[in-house]
Amino acid sequence: MAFEDIKVRSYDGDLDRARLELLERRCEVEPSQHVFLFTDTMGDPISRIRNSPLYIMLVAELNHELIGVIQGSIKVVTVKDLTKVGYILGLRVSPLHRRKGIGSSLVQHLEEWFIGNQVDYAYMATEKDNNASVNLFVNKLHYVKFRTPAILVHPVKSQPLKISSRIEIFKISEENAEYLYRRYMGLTEFFPADIDQVLRNKLSLGTWVACDEGERGHFGQNDNFPTSWAMLSVWDSGGLFKLRIGKAPVSCLVYSKVSKLIDKAFACFNMPALLCSMFEPFGFYFLYGVHHEGPMSGKMVRALCNYVHNMARVDVDCKMVVTEVGSYDERVRAHIPHWRLLSCLEDLWCIKPLKSEDREDFNELTRIPQARPLFVDPREV
Repeated sequence: MAFEDIKVRSYDGDLDRARLELLERRCEVEPSQHVFLFTDTMGDPISRIRNSPLYIMLVAELNHELIGVIQGSIKVVTVKDLTKVGYILGLRVSPLHRRKGIGSSLVQHLEEWFIGNQVDYAYMATEKDNNASVNLFVNKLHYVKFRTPAILVHPVKSQPLKISSRIEIFKISEENAEYLYRRYMGLTEFFPADIDQVLRNKLSLGTWVACDEGERGHFGQNDNFPTSWAMLSVWDSGGLFKLRIGKAPVSCLVYSKVSKLIDKAFACFNMPALLCSMFEPFGFYFLYGVHHEGPMSGKMVRALCNYVHNMARVDVDCKMVVTEVGSYDERVRAHIPHWRLLSCLEDLWCIKPLKSEDREDFNELTRIPQARPLFVDPREV
């Protein structure tokens, strides 16, 4: 195969949709006996980037066969100062065409699009054990390991979680949420300049605050706040795409059937809904903008997480509650309910400067440990 025979171009929905679905199915089939999650875009291949301010999908084509795809989005965030960054996701190459430079070519074409749009940094996220991805981005394309946040996953159970009666939880307006985020998280790494657009998106279900009983009435009055309080917002990722088990051993299928019987017979066991319908597509809620103030704010965070879990119980589509926190926020992880079995305690973000004048600042940025919380944009989950 001659490399020049490969054509990289923008995605064309009318021409490429069916062929992209075929590519995704081919990439789903892996020689593994382990469970893995597969993304079901429900017929909208660009669903994961559609809500970004600026985005693109590129495909690689060979002899009228679609053999690779990549997605990218652009936004303005806080790094050291306000910076334009490009996010890389959704890289797929057909198993029959791997190790032929197609992945590298797709990334390089996407970087050219970033540069044409005056992007300062490109970044991507991958599992730290994904050797193929780490080798491509770090060893071949000179990305640098940047942050290692934790993805915390909590399955929705059949019974509600308890919330202390001494904690008040209430929903605040989008305007008040924007004010609080800009005031308390404006200097957070990767905080989006267009946080107002995130909060007003139809997939954002709202922002909630927790504080001690009796504090709600004067919360924020005259710009005064309780000694301890917490806030977070909720994004309905299931409104964009679904997850499903792509492959699993026979034991998982048996366990799923047994779980359904147990849950029907013994509701008090409080089985996770995901385990009772393991092989059906499911949605999830993503918690973003988790912020806490004060010595007792940990219990406020847990109360908010339990509150969202109970919200998810009445959403028949939602089977998991997920959040992602940076290593700086390790002290709050203990207060966020999660299953270690489903969670990824060390995700990997890699970053690369696209402008030569940024390299000195970049070297300083990647040398120092994370000194601020990390904001994970729900549009990029």
